[in-house]
Amino acid sequence: MDNNKPNQSSQEKGPNPSQGGRRQGQAGDSEWKEKVIQIRRVTKVVKGGKKLSFRSVVVVGNGKGQVGVGVGKSNEVIGAIQKGVAAARKNLIDVAIHNKTIPHAVTAKASGSKLVMRPASEGTGVIAGGAARAVFELAGIGNILAKSLGSNSPLNVARAAVQGLSELRTFETIARNRGMTVKEILN
Repeated sequence: MDNNKPNQSSQEKGPNPSQGGRRQGQAGDSEWKEKVIQIRRVTKVVKGGKKLSFRSVVVVGNGKGQVGVGVGKSNEVIGAIQKGVAAARKNLIDVAIHNKTIPHAVTAKASGSKLVMRPASEGTGVIAGGAARAVFELAGIGNILAKSLGSNSPLNVARAAVQGLSELRTFETIARNRGMTVKEILN
């Protein structure tokens, strides 16, 4: 019998999670979705000529009310995307969602971009353009009306969307702040 042949049953099992394997980390990461909104080539003029680098704008969300936007810069596209994902995960926000839409209308501004968001009835879908659509879909919002005004820069539109979603309040928090019940507010 050949002793140099590896045991096939150990190859099929993969890493043992109790021994510090990566299986647990992969299962936790599967709920997060990433979407690259923009990759831009940036040129810097230096003494020896031109230096190329890349900037990526990435949105990360779990579809259950958490979303974040990040920017990554690197000499390679893959490195810029990885840095963007890491930055987006650091800037996660919780979004107030009511029946797959937002609880109330909100207007948000980020730099030169202005974004108007309104709740929509069931079956409307995500009516938004470009970067705002990616933010809403990854946040788990299924029905929303949004209009981008001013600058159409993908980074600023995405930041305006995150800013507006962070300003949303649920009916429960409003009722608690006013000392009322939810039924009193809705009537």
